[in-house]
Amino acid sequence: MKISPVLTYYDIGPEVTAFSTTRYGGCSTGNYASFNVNEYCGDDISCVRRNRAALCELLGIQDSNLIYPHQTHGVEVEIITADFLNSPAEYQKRRLDGVDALITSERGVCIAVSTADCVPILLYDDAHKVVAAVHSGWRGTAKKNVVGVIAQLQKSFGCKPSGLKVVMGPAISRDTFEVGQEVYDCFADNGFPMRDIADRKRERWYVDLKEANRWLLMQSGVLSPNISISDICTYRQSEEYFSARRLSIQSGRILTGIMMS
Repeated sequence: MKISPVLTYYDIGPEVTAFSTTRYGGCSTGNYASFNVNEYCGDDISCVRRNRAALCELLGIQDSNLIYPHQTHGVEVEIITADFLNSPAEYQKRRLDGVDALITSERGVCIAVSTADCVPILLYDDAHKVVAAVHSGWRGTAKKNVVGVIAQLQKSFGCKPSGLKVVMGPAISRDTFEVGQEVYDCFADNGFPMRDIADRKRERWYVDLKEANRWLLMQSGVLSPNISISDICTYRQSEEYFSARRLSIQSGRILTGIMMS
């Protein structure tokens, strides 16, 4: 079986490759069909490795230069440095456990996050030549994890929020993300503008994760014209993009990544 990944690309800046994987072009089967590179969701590890190798070949990088964490819906950020890349694989794996955002200024290194309804966020600063990838589900969004990433970009690389370009990839849409009162209350208690990010229909709340993250970005100083938001709904387009709500947790994951050449 020939493995030929089909990617959705984003135009975020010069000499930058930014993308999300689709479900097409891999060797995985069932709810993982067919292109899944996430090793933490129950897929056959041999298929994961073959799919990963095909993605690295398409990107023109070595396997060791494709970096993505074992996410836990938290706010931990890891900066991928030359020292990190030169460290043993086991050390890298430990450092990436429990991490939900990556930053790097290394060229030829693809950093990525995995999602299947949550919001993947890519950031790029052309002036300082640094990129970031953020996994932002409802828990991470409510904890304002992208705000912490921007603060880290400012602290470690001197980035100005107004100079950042941002892309949000495929995620569940406002009118399909039904949540309980406790989720609504979590956002409200953390100061989100609930009239802008939530609707009540049929005695249930519906939350807009993309809009919530857009608000966080703008609160941090990112300019509205610099924020690009995909209109792909993973729940509605689950034949093309993985959706945990449609396919169950035991299914594949979208990989959304960014790399400077």
